[in-house]
Amino acid sequence: MNRQIARLGIGLLACYVALFAMLNWVQVLQADEYAEHPLNTARIRKEFNRPRGSILSADGAVLATSTDNPDPNSEFERIRIYPEGELFGQVTGYFSFWYGASGVEQAYAAQLSGQTVEQQLRGLGDLFVQRENVGNVVVSVRKDLQQTARDALGEREGSVVAIDVKTGELLAFWSYPSFDPSSLAGLDHGNVEQAWKLLNAAPGQPLRAHQYQDRYFPGSTFKVVTAGVGVQSGTVTPEEPVYPVERSWTPPQTQVPIFNFGGSACGGSLFQVMEISCNTAFARMGTETIGPDEMVRGTATWGFNDAPPIDLPGPARSVFPTNFTRDLPKLAQSSIGQNDVQATPLQMALVAAAVANGGRMMRPHVMTEVRDADQQVVSRFTPSTWKQPLTPEHAAIIRDAMIGVVRSGTASALAIPGYEVGGKTGTAQLGTEPPRSHTWIIGFGGPPGDPQVAVAVVVLNQPGASEFTGGRVAAPIARAVLQQALALKAGG
Repeated sequence: MNRQIARLGIGLLACYVALFAMLNWVQVLQADEYAEHPLNTARIRKEFNRPRGSILSADGAVLATSTDNPDPNSEFERIRIYPEGELFGQVTGYFSFWYGASGVEQAYAAQLSGQTVEQQLRGLGDLFVQRENVGNVVVSVRKDLQQTARDALGEREGSVVAIDVKTGELLAFWSYPSFDPSSLAGLDHGNVEQAWKLLNAAPGQPLRAHQYQDRYFPGSTFKVVTAGVGVQSGTVTPEEPVYPVERSWTPPQTQVPIFNFGGSACGGSLFQVMEISCNTAFARMGTETIGPDEMVRGTATWGFNDAPPIDLPGPARSVFPTNFTRDLPKLAQSSIGQNDVQATPLQMALVAAAVANGGRMMRPHVMTEVRDADQQVVSRFTPSTWKQPLTPEHAAIIRDAMIGVVRSGTASALAIPGYEVGGKTGTAQLGTEPPRSHTWIIGFGGPPGDPQVAVAVVVLNQPGASEFTGGRVAAPIARAVLQQALALKAGG
């Protein structure tokens, strides 16, 4: 009998130990997994009912805020609203009970709900004060400049990016089509579900922030990178090499030639071939002058094959091929922005910004500061360098080359009286008949000797295949945004 009792005791002890171990496993090691599980509605309900601060534009517009729920029978006390609608949809993102969050709403969720350590410590002093411990996030994008970008692009699929070259602040960050976040922030499940389905089925994928989450063939705007790699590597100077004047050039290992636009003949030194965007010269530059190893290493210093450290979720990395072994024709095409080269509009804006900023590519960001309920600054973004593809001396060479493209080349439509403006157009042919292209322009501007703002514009699926297409279609958009941004910098 005593033996049976002992066995029973050992069994109960074993069960207790197993139960104790399992409880600790669940509560400690798997706590985060269960807390984040999509079926854990308790966490979502708690988060959705928590006070949440506002999102403000750099010029003071309220982009997202919370109001009292007028329905007394609802389990939720607040409703999230977005007064500017689609104008800032891809910056603020959405905050939805059923579909989570995106954009600033996701990236700065802790700050908006007052959950950072600093905010919690500040909140200790508010125990006896009727005040919500939330954060208000101020973004660098301006409403007036964003409106100009939207008006200039119109209802054409594409993106407009304007960036402060010295701080990395994004001043305009627009792509069309966009969406109204309010349609996903409502409390009627049926309406929100219908809006979600419509947005996901809509042409152009409006829920995607095309400015930094989608990439396209950059066309001839990529020649700025090829030229930069050449100058930085010491293989290209303003005087040498001088490329032959020719209508086409056939790279090694192939019988397929690369032509200039319209079969025209061109050649010359760096500034000359940049002004007229000479395909044969830049194909030779990447293949013969620079070579595959230096092109792969050099383009990486410009941020290719690396996602930019923007403070928004899900940035796409821009791509430059790395497999050129026994494939020099591919290197020749890649050197002029074709083949498998792909870039986001944000990446190409960063290219122009680095040239303008003495070779320093600043970390792009949208948050400038977080304020508490009394509008006191809790934290502020500190600018920092992401990449440095050029020395200041080499950046000055590329900057002068791009200024020449605006002064007497394909980007003349980007010129702004009273300012020094540099640019480069691009036309990425889609291989259709009749021909259609993604049209590009990148550029920068500022008072003479002091470039301040860089821009990148891509307009998708436009008729035509000429190098001047970017100058005709994309340049007026970029010019409108750049001109207003510079006027605002000057206090106008």
